Formats: sequence, structure tokens, C-alpha cells
Amino acid sequence: MQIQNPVLRGFHPDPSLIRVKQDYYLAVSTFEWFPGVRIYHSANLADWKYYCSPISNISQADLRGTAPSDGIWAPCLSYDGDYFYLIYTVSHGSREFWTMDMANYLIRTKDLKGFWSEPVYLNSSGFDPSLFHDDNGRKYLLNMEWDYRKQNGKGSFAGVLLQEYDSDAKCLIGKPRCIFRGSEIGLTEGPHLYKRDGFYYLVCAEGGTGWFHAVTAARSRNLEGPYEICPENPILTSWKGSFDEEQSRKELLKYRFDEDLLQKAGHASFVETEDNRWYMAHLCARPIYGKPCCPMGRETAILELEWKEGWPVLKGGGRIAEKLVSIPDVPDRDAFAGEHKIYYFRDEDFLEDFQTLRIPYEQTGMSIYHREGYLRIYGQESIFSRYYQALIARRQTELCFRAEVCFEFHPESYQHCAGLCYRYDEKNQLYAFVTYEEKWEREAACLWSVKKGAIELMFMAPVDTEEHCLEVQVKNDKARFFYLEQGLRKPMGEAVSIEHMSDDQANGFTGCFVGMCVQDLRSREIYADFRSFQYDGFPDLQEGWTERGIYEL
Repeated sequence: MQIQNPVLRGFHPDPSLIRVKQDYYLAVSTFEWFPGVRIYHSANLADWKYYCSPISNISQADLRGTAPSDGIWAPCLSYDGDYFYLIYTVSHGSREFWTMDMANYLIRTKDLKGFWSEPVYLNSSGFDPSLFHDDNGRKYLLNMEWDYRKQNGKGSFAGVLLQEYDSDAKCLIGKPRCIFRGSEIGLTEGPHLYKRDGFYYLVCAEGGTGWFHAVTAARSRNLEGPYEICPENPILTSWKGSFDEEQSRKELLKYRFDEDLLQKAGHASFVETEDNRWYMAHLCARPIYGKPCCPMGRETAILELEWKEGWPVLKGGGRIAEKLVSIPDVPDRDAFAGEHKIYYFRDEDFLEDFQTLRIPYEQTGMSIYHREGYLRIYGQESIFSRYYQALIARRQTELCFRAEVCFEFHPESYQHCAGLCYRYDEKNQLYAFVTYEEKWEREAACLWSVKKGAIELMFMAPVDTEEHCLEVQVKNDKARFFYLEQGLRKPMGEAVSIEHMSDDQANGFTGCFVGMCVQDLRSREIYADFRSFQYDGFPDLQEGWTERGIYEL
């Protein structure tokens, strides 16, 4: 009865897990991607399906202009027996200047797929807010406090604030109080409160959301503390070395970046099952073997907990995140086979997997209703815009994958482009596209590489076909693009490195996406009609890689 972590593959960070009767719901961060906050549903903690996204319009979160990895951070989903509550941070510019220009909001609903209330502004003192429902009916907001005077050092993480929330008045009441300064690991964030056997348990993320990430547990008989730190702290991590800042960075130089282990484990939330078992959802990452880069960003895993002497610990002992977890009444799984999906645009079901950048799908100039069986995308701004990009993409979910898109497009200028984009953010991406080249008086297939903001034209050739098909193949740290002409697949140059497209190299919080986009830098009247999009993920290259026509990169 073992399942394989991560249970949510690809970019799914900051999991907030709850149970309502026999149903489990899990919310994750989306940052600059719309719609905001993805909620998944499961009946057994093993099989998860996308359920809804509560933040679907600009009035709930205006992300236009936000820098990469800003946007919607660390949601907290909770339920008080009557309403579902969602608390989230909207960050503007804090990744660039670290003054923490951000705001925390609350929305609620009685039906997760129904109408959500308009946002209630809470505070701007720090990020990672959560809502605790005490058994006496009172509600409390927690968030980490940011001290901008410390210039983005450990001291900037000033502790965990607690303040009561009045749901009738829709506002915070009383004064905030710092109830926890954190452990010696430092960088204390992501607080969640739980109550068990007369103790309040405070669970926090520490160590920074990278290789030194960890989960800290503390407890108190009183809500406002003082909180005693678990003697075996941290209760979860992937880091086996020192948490001393200077020493840990020296140790990192000798660290083994092993794909077989879950890395960066931290930022957890707890849930109790109907039969009184406890589980932890936490973020993690899978690096390219032997390399300090994780192109898929942070994913979601689940581990079982047990209680020893009043403290939550990993079942079976230790504190290192594991890939396999046992869940009762769930049959054993075969080795994960990867995703193999072909999307045809006959309905909008594809939106369960795809997201748009900073603006809702309805405002991007995209629609399946202009031409039956096609997704029509009208050109907007360039692939570097933080405002109006006509781009729609899905997550990379395995270190090795292929994606292919087929579309019709009739550019009239070099300012008209459409194609397949594989991206981490605006400064780190690869773009295969079709445009018009005046010197040839015909269409051309091109490939751009954008590495840390530097643009390079990697390939350009004339192309003559009614329907364009572009493909990308990614094998660990390499990507290679192809275009189809007269039924023949032709390479767009040699394989290129993608190591810069990761949290670690791009200094970001998200993960790689692959998708479709169109640019019209002249009039925004030109469009492309996309017939299909195919994604194949390969966790094991020995199975399925060659028979699907994948080249050895």
C-alpha cells in the first residue's frame, strides 16, 4: 500500500491541506499565473484531481506588472463547519526590492466551486498568512512578520504574529502579538496552528525555501505562548548537514544532488483522518541528477506522521523526506508512468491543466468559440511583457518530456509571431515560433534562447506549409526543438542547456511551463488557430522514449 511522491508533480508549492468529512482538499500557490490558487480534491490522500481555482478575476488579485515569482503566495485553506476560508498574499515588487510590498486578503464561500466573497484586506506586515479556528469559535490570523530594516537577512524574518479576526465585522481586532521568534534554523515563515490534547501546535517552515528548507514544530498550553520547540527539531527536512548559515553553504559545495531523493522538503500542513491517523503535506523538489537545479520548481508530497511523547514525528522515525508513503486502503501503485495527454480544443476542459500569465484567460484574446475545434489566440505583447501576454501553458511534470503543438498562422510581418514557448520566466525561456521574413518573402521558423535576460537567435529557416507543427524534447538538462515541413521533422539547431530555467539559477519560486503563445506587436489583430497540443512525460527514459520518436539529445 505505497504511493510515490510527489503526489502533485510539477510546480505545486506551499500545500495547505484540510479534511471535510471524507473529502480532502489541498490548495497550492500560483504566483504570477492565473487563475490564482489551485485547489485539488482527493478521497484517499493518494489520488488527486484538480477541483477549482477561487481567484479568477482581477478584483481578487491584480497581478498586472508583477515581477516573476511575485503574485499570489502561500494560500491557506480552512473550514469552520459552515464556510471555507482562503487566506492569501498578493506580492507586488517584493522580489525586486525586498521591502515587502504585499497585502494579505481573506475570501470565503460555502461551496468551493461556487461564489467566493470579495476580498477582505487584512494586513501588510508580512507574508504566508493562515487562519486558525479555535474550538471556542474564535478565529485568529497568523503571518510571519517582515522587518525591512534587516536588508533581507535572517533578521528580516522577525517572527510569527497572531491577531484575532472578527468574521462578522470582517476585520482584525486587537493588536498583533509576536508569539514565536523561530528556532536557531531561522527564516521562520509559513505558520499553521493545530490543537490536540490541550496543546496548541505551531508548525512553521524554516531554513529558506531551498536546499536548507525544513519544518519546525513548537507547542504551548496557551495560544499566545510561550512556545516550546520540539526536542527533535526539525521534524522534516532533506538537508543532512549543518543549519549554521556559513557552514551549510560550505557543505552545499560537496552536496550530492540526487534525483532519487526528495530535496528542499519543507513548508508543511497537517491533517487528521477519520480513523485518527495524521499526515503532512509538504513541498519538495526533484533536481536534475548531479546538478543543483530543479526546473519543475517545488512540488507537493505527503508523508505520514505519528505522535511520540506529545510531538509530531515522521512515522518510522527520522526527519528526511521519503519518496514512498503507505496509505491504508489504497492499492499498491505501479511505477509512475508519466503523463501522456493530447489536448483538442472542442471544449474548455483543457483549462484544468493550463494557466495564463497575470491576467485571466477571458481577457487574453483567446477563445474556442471563433472556430470549432480550434483555440484561437489573438496576438498581444511580447514574451517579455509583464502585462498582456497571449500565452497559455501547462506545467512540466517530469525531468524528461516532449511537447508538440499544431496550428495555422498567417503572419504578414516580422512583428507577428506564434508558436511553442518553454519558459521559467521572462528572463529565462526558449521560444520556437513562426513569423514572416521579408528577405525571403515567406514564413520562417525561428528559435530564441533567453538566458538571464540575454536574447540569442539560435535558428532561422524558411518554411512552407499550411499547418505548422513545432516540438520540444527535454531530457534532463538539455532541450531540442523541431519543426515539421512537408511531413518531415527537421531540427531547429542543436540541443541547448536549460539549467538556467530553474529556481536555483533564476532565483525564483515557480517552475517550468510549456505552452502556446501569439504576438502581434503592430495592431493586435493577427491570430493563430491551434488545433492540438500534446504532452508526454517520461520518468523512465528506457520505457516509451524511443518508440515515441524521441531523439537522443
